Amino acid sequence: MSSSYPPLAQALVDRMAEAAAAAPDRAVAFQGAPGAYSHQAVREAFPDRLPLPCASFEDAIEAVQAGRAGVAMIPIENSLHGRVADIHFLLPESGLSIVGEHFVRVRHCLLALGEKASLREVKSHVQALGQVRRHLRAWGIAPVQYFDTAAAAAAVAGDGDASVGAIASRLAGELYGLNILAEGVEDADHNTTRFVVLSREAAVPPLGIPAMTSFNFEVRSVPAALFKALGGFATNGVNMTKLESYLRDGKFSQAEFYAEIEGSPQEPPVQRALEELAFFTNWVKLIGTYPRARDRAA
Repeated sequence: MSSSYPPLAQALVDRMAEAAAAAPDRAVAFQGAPGAYSHQAVREAFPDRLPLPCASFEDAIEAVQAGRAGVAMIPIENSLHGRVADIHFLLPESGLSIVGEHFVRVRHCLLALGEKASLREVKSHVQALGQVRRHLRAWGIAPVQYFDTAAAAAAVAGDGDASVGAIASRLAGELYGLNILAEGVEDADHNTTRFVVLSREAAVPPLGIPAMTSFNFEVRSVPAALFKALGGFATNGVNMTKLESYLRDGKFSQAEFYAEIEGSPQEPPVQRALEELAFFTNWVKLIGTYPRARDRAA
């Protein structure tokens, strides 16, 4: 756990960690301070389990690997900012399986100890500040960067300065006793983060339940390798919802890809498509098959 959390946040971290240590199978690890949007995702998806704050994505994943938590809730992409940095390296290397997904509508709140008229500046993560810049400009409030949205709320509550506010979740405001002066102050009304649930054991849903499958692969270094590798999904009528490339170890010759499809390897069309993919790639690694949380076009 990080020792750089503001005191109010650290006190909550310590209590949550103690509760999780007493019942690790019920713990859900997440990255960030209590009140972060990842914490909100845990509360929405697992209301009866124990949230376990972690300082980094690696720490949250390691908590599951070591048995200190049953699962981890990790953000994978945002509708405004795209994929979360490094997550496509962490997922396959973790040895964990994706067993679920959850979407969180990000609704930023203006939080403070006093009234909006008293505010001169607000603290928050740089991305959150960028997402509310029009409101801040209209209100004449200066943005101040902080390493975490929820930690910014904890710092504001602990410092006791009514001229400084925070941009964070409603949950953060409630946890740290701040006034919610405005809600939904983000400039874009579609700001949504998708989370995946990671577990030590795979849990493929039964046939008949709409499913997603995530996997990585590396194409062979030959002409039209990607075209040939993906042809099986088209010919078998399998919908691919995501395909992103990345390079590893400074190599520019062979790209690795992270992909997601609708369906399960238990279904014959998906099975045939994956077999064809394997024929034209150096390797394929399935990361998980899990229930689909919502229609991607919604």
